[in-house]
Amino acid sequence: MITSALQAIGLFLVTNIDDIIVLSLFFARGAGQRGTTTRIVVGQYLGFGGILLASVAVTFGAGLFLPDDAIPYFGLIPLLLGIYAAWQVWRNGDDDDDKFADKPISALAVAAVTFANGGDNIGVYVPVFLAVGTGALVAYCVVFLALVAVLVLAAKFVATRKPIAEVLERWEHILFPLVLIVLGLVILIEGGAFGLVDGLAMSSGGLTVPCRILTRATAR
Repeated sequence: MITSALQAIGLFLVTNIDDIIVLSLFFARGAGQRGTTTRIVVGQYLGFGGILLASVAVTFGAGLFLPDDAIPYFGLIPLLLGIYAAWQVWRNGDDDDDKFADKPISALAVAAVTFANGGDNIGVYVPVFLAVGTGALVAYCVVFLALVAVLVLAAKFVATRKPIAEVLERWEHILFPLVLIVLGLVILIEGGAFGLVDGLAMSSGGLTVPCRILTRATAR
């Protein structure tokens, strides 16, 4: 059981450490608002709970409800949220901070971004869950859920350090949509959604032939 717990800690850190950046931006956006920490905690648990539930369901043979090909398209969630946030910045201009001051962070938005960002983790968790017994699987889930709170606290700690907080306060309105848009694009491209990987491969292949011809001509 101890071995399973240690393995679960390592697996969680490897697959979720990048969430600290996104959560820090959520804390920066919700700075000075009552209930920000609670909403982020609830959202993180909802999002990660969805990932964990999907992983367990696929492990026990419910893969038909969540085909592997569907996972990359979760990248549309942070992409659209980022585009919307960027549009708000463009529309409001320098008054962006004032406009968002009265808009609390949504737990559902945090949950959606968390699920989309960790959707590919399902492909990592399932083989591990298949290789362990029921007792170890329960241990993994308990450790994962406990570490979600640690992850949120770590993100809050990072976001509230004075040097980092000053940078986030000044650039949050740009970093927040930028990180979400990049995150969404990375999920879509790495997962091959809409044939993006094949399209990039064809583009690279299309450049290979002219380059070879040019190289031979130069050599002559």
